[in-house]
Amino acid sequence: MPATAPKLRIEIAPKFSFLFRPARYKVAWGGRGGAKSVSIARALIAKAHTRRERIGCFREFQSSIADSVHRLLKDQIRKMGLAEYFHVTEKSIRSVITGSEFLFKGLHHNVDEIKSTEGITIAWVEEAQLVSKDSWQVLVPTIREEGSEIWASFNPVEEDDPTYQKFIVNPPPDAIVVKVGWQDNPWFPSTLDVERRYMLETDPDAYQHVWEGSCRVLSDSVIFRGKYVIEAFEAPTDPVPRFFHGLDFGFANDPNAFSRCWTTGKPPREELWIDYAVFGWKVEIDDLPKKVLDEIPTSRAWPIKADNARPETISYLSRQGFSISPAEKWPGCVEDRIAHLKGFYKIHVHERCKHLLEELRLYSYKRDRVTGEILPIIIDKHNHGIDSIGYALDGYIRRRGASAAWLGLLPQSGH
Repeated sequence: MPATAPKLRIEIAPKFSFLFRPARYKVAWGGRGGAKSVSIARALIAKAHTRRERIGCFREFQSSIADSVHRLLKDQIRKMGLAEYFHVTEKSIRSVITGSEFLFKGLHHNVDEIKSTEGITIAWVEEAQLVSKDSWQVLVPTIREEGSEIWASFNPVEEDDPTYQKFIVNPPPDAIVVKVGWQDNPWFPSTLDVERRYMLETDPDAYQHVWEGSCRVLSDSVIFRGKYVIEAFEAPTDPVPRFFHGLDFGFANDPNAFSRCWTTGKPPREELWIDYAVFGWKVEIDDLPKKVLDEIPTSRAWPIKADNARPETISYLSRQGFSISPAEKWPGCVEDRIAHLKGFYKIHVHERCKHLLEELRLYSYKRDRVTGEILPIIIDKHNHGIDSIGYALDGYIRRRGASAAWLGLLPQSGH
């Protein structure tokens, strides 16, 4: 039996280097293919191999050891060339060098056993999106050794889920929270990439949830659901299209949003192409040209239509060499812009427009709290990039007014 540990070389994606920095909470979250579980398993094995640790591996539901990360840890120990340095049984894993041990427990309906677990130095909560608020309230105070850490890995489901609220919306003090995706995995397999691209082409809403780690939105109240596709494409050069540029100004915590688009075809098969959507948060007026507008290469050559609520900013940008003017507004103009955009046969959005894609996934009508019926009220959130597209098309949008715009605009109500 070996008496000393060999020199350890651990292969781990660079995005996971934070696992080796001290912090009470270390959270890796995001979409599929980011190697979250494998990377955390390797980091924990390395720690257990080099110093004494008592590592609790938790998940909300665990009816047997087969439901745990036991198999994953066992496989990674072998792949790291450390099989002779760990004693692996059907229910436990222990280092023969440091005496470190891995424990495996479910959290749901297991309060007394969790509370009685002593000496945990690192708690790893896998599939943490399923963990209830009650389970977190039991687990966190149980991990109380000096310098102890709580690690969590998860793919988010709903924005209201306790884990998402705890770590993404309202992260606790001394927390390192890192979003990790397939882009951060140096060993992302080509087989999965084929699956990823297929979903991107056929179901962009599901793609954002599964591969980009966005919370799930499955609702008929989402305004642009089913109206757009996500692609990588280049703007035509021969001939050059008529580019439309739109700018929505940010206030307080809202971003400035600047977009470029063009159209092809004619109604009823007219299509809209959006290849740039630049967002800038808390950008001072003097920095708007450099940090926002100049990010789109044609911004100084083509007209820009902007939110008319900031005439002083429009005047300033005009003095900086931009051909910019205010977009018109009228009663019901928001509804008219939505009706116009939904009237396109297809909307193509470039895959680099991450923030705009998030808005398209979330921009919604209000639902009746009791009946679930979709109401003719637009929720004023997730709309800055969308507004910039509406401004860009100023002059082409038909004035119908709010009441008329609703006709044929709302989807069928549902519960």
